[in-house]
Amino acid sequence: MDHSISRRGLLGVAGALAIGGTLAACGGTGTSGSEGGVTVYSADGLGDWYEKQFEQFRRTTGIEVALVESGSGEVVARAAKEISNPQVDLLVTLPPFIQRAADKDLLQPHGLDLPYLAPEDRDAGGLHATFVKNYFTMIRNARQRDRIRGWDDLLEDRLHRKVQYSTPGQSGDGTAMLLLLQHVMGKDRALDYVSRLEANNVGPSSSTGKLGPKVSTGELDVANSDLQMALAAVASDNLAYETFVPTHGGTATTISLPYTVGLAKNAPQPANARRLIEFLLSKDVQTDLPRDAFGLPARTDVQPTGPEMETIRRALDGVETFSPDWDAILPTFETDMKAYREAIAS
Repeated sequence: MDHSISRRGLLGVAGALAIGGTLAACGGTGTSGSEGGVTVYSADGLGDWYEKQFEQFRRTTGIEVALVESGSGEVVARAAKEISNPQVDLLVTLPPFIQRAADKDLLQPHGLDLPYLAPEDRDAGGLHATFVKNYFTMIRNARQRDRIRGWDDLLEDRLHRKVQYSTPGQSGDGTAMLLLLQHVMGKDRALDYVSRLEANNVGPSSSTGKLGPKVSTGELDVANSDLQMALAAVASDNLAYETFVPTHGGTATTISLPYTVGLAKNAPQPANARRLIEFLLSKDVQTDLPRDAFGLPARTDVQPTGPEMETIRRALDGVETFSPDWDAILPTFETDMKAYREAIAS
């Protein structure tokens, strides 16, 4: 399951890119600058794929799309701050942040019939739907291939200040890491683990994408990522790091981490936003997801083939997959994040 990976630069939360030729304003507005345009606030990781898809959507429909990328928690926080003057049409983020957005009344029913999605990939109330399936992974410098395999390896003294992971509660990937540790170790032991890991941890990071180049240069030996982001970078660069799923008790376990889309409450352009959801879930777009972005299609009636699918399968070969009940996680989310912060501060 070793794959050299790299990461292209991402737009920060202050940057907004209007696909189709118009630069979106930021700091209070995310509109595309054209009447009827759609504004998307998205967790980072799909930027290159968005650019291609949004341009195709514009050519097909005449509708421009403005994109703001940041961490999963940041895009939800931005939408919440603007709720009295909504600027966003579609909110794309990882669980449990999409469930948090629904709980905070930031979403409205999209009203679309999505029978081709599995029940677990479409909210019963029609507030959000998965459109790219994905999984948590770690990355390591290639020099550490035979020395970093399990979670316990990250605690070794030789990795002092050579480990970094994106912050749980802010980043979707970082939150997934903590939830996975809770799953394989139990909550108490997971908290003990992250408290011991602090001796090697460089410090907080709101963005997973910033960690990859540090692993490549050897500034870090290991960091967290997600499979889609990591494998998509293979196609664009050739940096000296690779993916792996750490073992615990001899078993490698990952957690599902899908990209999920919801229609923002009081969206300025709800009709056009629905058209964009339908486009992203169309058979053509879903079939090409592995080839274009190393993502797995959410549609159950799409069975893609090709070398990219084989790469994804190899990365998950022998790995157990944990698919949480995200709604069940939500009630204890704030308590869990507080316990995490207290653990690393002790």
